[in-house]
Amino acid sequence: MITVYHNPRCTKSRQAVQYLEEKNEQFEVVKYLDEQLDEKQLAKLVDQLGIAPIELVRTNEADWKENFKGKELSDKEIISAMVKYPKLIQRPILVKGGKAVVARPTEKIEELL
Repeated sequence: MITVYHNPRCTKSRQAVQYLEEKNEQFEVVKYLDEQLDEKQLAKLVDQLGIAPIELVRTNEADWKENFKGKELSDKEIISAMVKYPKLIQRPILVKGGKAVVARPTEKIEELL
């Protein structure tokens, strides 16, 4: 089963869901703006993605620019920022088993299938 961390207002996120539907893949959707992730969950996602927390941040978002741009932050502080401001999280994130990908572009989903 694939878990999709999804923002319905995001075009790329909607494309990922459509891609999975077209491939007849079973998946569950987590609307992470409604069902906010805690620090432990987000740290696990970062680990599954195999990236540094800053690589998961949408640094062009207003929340980042207004509150964090130009500051030296630890990985833990970056994760805390994404928990407090979930719009900062890159999307969509797809997880299957112990592996995850940010499905930008949509073809990255193939890495999980």
